[in-house]
Amino acid sequence: MDNFGKLTGDVVQFQRVLPGPIERVWAFLVDSEKRARWLAAGTTAPLVGGAVELSFENAKLSALPDALPAEKYREMPACVTFTGVVTQYDAPHLLRYTWGFDGEESEVSFELVEQGDAVLLTLTHRRLKASESLLSVSAGWHTHLDILTEVIRGGEVQPFWKRHNALEVEYELRYASL
Repeated sequence: MDNFGKLTGDVVQFQRVLPGPIERVWAFLVDSEKRARWLAAGTTAPLVGGAVELSFENAKLSALPDALPAEKYREMPACVTFTGVVTQYDAPHLLRYTWGFDGEESEVSFELVEQGDAVLLTLTHRRLKASESLLSVSAGWHTHLDILTEVIRGGEVQPFWKRHNALEVEYELRYASL
């Protein structure tokens, strides 16, 4: 399976096959401590209309030495926090919430489908507007999902920024041909 996101208009979508059971993968989406290991800490209210808080500390996701973030991210604080609103919550199959970052309101959904002992995770990020957001979001989700895969499989977590910087360049090349 190609790990690269598929871009259609203002939507980017990723898929990963992860070891189950589905409840285990779900916990990595909604439990702050588990989610902090691959994405961001913060609460997720288990109901439609509830709040989602995400506190990103990308440089701390790996114990390995990391590269500096690309120039455009160097002014970002070490911890970036924002909130969203849960728009769908159907444990352990579907989680969707608003994503308000850099003044751009979009929406992220995580769909889980059992496939024998594995779980197919489909992440869809909708309503992306600026081309810079598409690059950042695509490389970001790709990197975070790779880290989730490493965490769930018990592998060594590779550094975030080193991977993200390279993926952003790759996505720029891929999207230029669309």
